Amino acid sequence: MAQKSHEKELLALETRYWEALKTRDFEQALALADDPCLVVGPTGVESIARETFRNMMHSSTHRLRNYELDNVQARELGDDVVVLAYKVREELTVDGKPVTVHAAHSSTWVKRNGRWTCALHTESIAGDPFGRDRQAA
Repeated sequence: MAQKSHEKELLALETRYWEALKTRDFEQALALADDPCLVVGPTGVESIARETFRNMMHSSTHRLRNYELDNVQARELGDDVVVLAYKVREELTVDGKPVTVHAAHSSTWVKRNGRWTCALHTESIAGDPFGRDRQAA
């Protein structure tokens, strides 16, 4: 388990990132992400440079209305590397329609020049690990 001071500090940074997405303060979100940032999710794996990340955020067709983090766990891998993992419930508007997503996320935070930055973020949509709860396209 991470030291309590790191766990609280990084959970605050993770929450700040989610709030930045909710309020569409993309510069705040980008300030917390490493450059480039590795992102892993349902669409694959990407190494995203800051300018590409900025363009993605501004051109997104969905909007985060609300979120709730739960079951947060932290593990310190070294003095300057901490992993956070948690469940999240996201309330979104996607293509004009309300959508609720349940997922598990993780972020790997690295301290560079005295400041924490998110070097890797993952998202796994909750559900049957074999996809039996999803309809074929």
